[in-house]
Amino acid sequence: MEERAETGSSGTRAGRPGARHILVAVAWPYANGSLHLGHLAGAYLPADIFARYHRIAGDRVLMVSGSDGHGTPITVRAEQESTTPREVVERFHPEFLRYWDELGISFDLFTTTLTENHAATTQEILRGLHRNGFLEARTTLQPFDPVAKRFLPDRYVEGTCPRCGSEGARGDQCDACGATLDPTDLVDPRSKLTGATPEQRETEHFFFLLPKLGERMLAWLESREEWRPHVINWALGFVREGLQDRAITRDIDWGVPLPDDVTLDGAEGKRVYVWFDAVIGYLSASREWAQRTGDPEAWRAWWEDPAAESYYFIGKDNVPFHAVFWPAQLMGSGDLNLPTDVPANQYVTFKGAKASKSRGVGRSLLDYLAVYQPDALRYAVAAHLPEQSDVDLTEEDMVRRINDELAAAWGNLVNRVFAMTAKTFDGIVPEAGELGDTDRALLAIIDRTLADAGGAIEAVELRRALRLALTGAQEVNAYLNDMEPWRTAKTDLARTGTTLHIALQAIAGLVVAFAPFTPFSSATIHGWLGLDGTLEEGGWQRPEVPAGTRLGEATPLFARVELAEDDAAEG
Repeated sequence: MEERAETGSSGTRAGRPGARHILVAVAWPYANGSLHLGHLAGAYLPADIFARYHRIAGDRVLMVSGSDGHGTPITVRAEQESTTPREVVERFHPEFLRYWDELGISFDLFTTTLTENHAATTQEILRGLHRNGFLEARTTLQPFDPVAKRFLPDRYVEGTCPRCGSEGARGDQCDACGATLDPTDLVDPRSKLTGATPEQRETEHFFFLLPKLGERMLAWLESREEWRPHVINWALGFVREGLQDRAITRDIDWGVPLPDDVTLDGAEGKRVYVWFDAVIGYLSASREWAQRTGDPEAWRAWWEDPAAESYYFIGKDNVPFHAVFWPAQLMGSGDLNLPTDVPANQYVTFKGAKASKSRGVGRSLLDYLAVYQPDALRYAVAAHLPEQSDVDLTEEDMVRRINDELAAAWGNLVNRVFAMTAKTFDGIVPEAGELGDTDRALLAIIDRTLADAGGAIEAVELRRALRLALTGAQEVNAYLNDMEPWRTAKTDLARTGTTLHIALQAIAGLVVAFAPFTPFSSATIHGWLGLDGTLEEGGWQRPEVPAGTRLGEATPLFARVELAEDDAAEG
């Protein structure tokens, strides 16, 4: 399988003086089916917006993720299709890479959990926990399917949630209420393989002794003052209720094997369970990226320097694993950096139902990419990011955002200013005459827009940053309506030149503000403005477009989207 690696675009560049090391760790999707809009809104687009901003700001960004090849949903699909888990992963991993390419999701590395590097890193974390006294081998009862004659991983057991009564709960978690479960907690449990009632049989497994880290975990979580309320409240409540020992191995033949020096009875039939190894992927991917750059130790700058920052972009169903279990794994195994923030998003729903590839709720990303331009899709989703609460998304909402905001307010602004400059000044940026209060006020608004939008992105308030950029475009449109360069071109050419000069400077600033959200069109406009270098090289500030610069020939940036009849009827 070919992984996506961009080893020269961000992580390896030197950065500017005072540059920060920013690790952008993005949820690992199970490679068992196509991704949908909920995945894009929940983790991948927010992470990319955040990473792109920090690269433009001059920080050293390392953005990593990959396909989770060990998840139970993969083995379930493989059994349903009479194939192997590896073949399932090898089918969907290339599809994921296509999403990222077409949508501009700028991973430095998007790999898989099937690499030798990932297995070695997982075994290293396991050894560290064992060495430090946080692992214990125990004989325990595990669900066994008497028909299939095999032990069942947690997700192979389904039943009724004891907390909320949902009938679709799994043996590890209830999606309906978010409760973390064990198979024995379920009411009326049944095997996903045969429908048989599981029996409890003895087997030996390693348990992670989480209660031994309880006080340290609580103190650390209580210091997380700027986390989103739904994340910190859930994590604190989980720890305060009392952590429980949690099994990290299972009787399965697909997954990371146990290290030779830390073994169990019957180890040849056991593997590290997916909840434990998947989060280690952030570390293993960072190491793999470093190896690819030719500097195998480069990952340490993001994981060992106390000044480095790490942000984990996930959906809210992954909060327990990233806000509690993964920090505990890091604490117990060594001295690597703990998460700076876990800005988990809420759910995107469609007509009230949570987007879910396993349940067929929500179209695949390929369906949307067949209709929408990448920047248009990014904009429409970014405008609806479920940062603080669930968001019910309709096709009608997306089309309205694209047509009325992205195309009409921003794209049309760029095209009309370029067209007026071409018509009146032969496409050459005119000189700025004496500036009036209105001219200076607009430039001040744009500079403040950039500062405020940057602050919003730093706080992972991405929807607010996008609204600020859009408001900036509306301010430029209002400026043009006030100054009326189409009228003054007939009576006061100097005034017209000043107006268009100021409008072009404002557009140059807004290109920066929109760049994390709409990278393709922003790069295009940047080129039309005749600016040197790339957006990343210019910094998070308004660039100056010198008078005398010949502008590129502008073409329409965003195609108007028509709502399909069936979508209009449903919306």
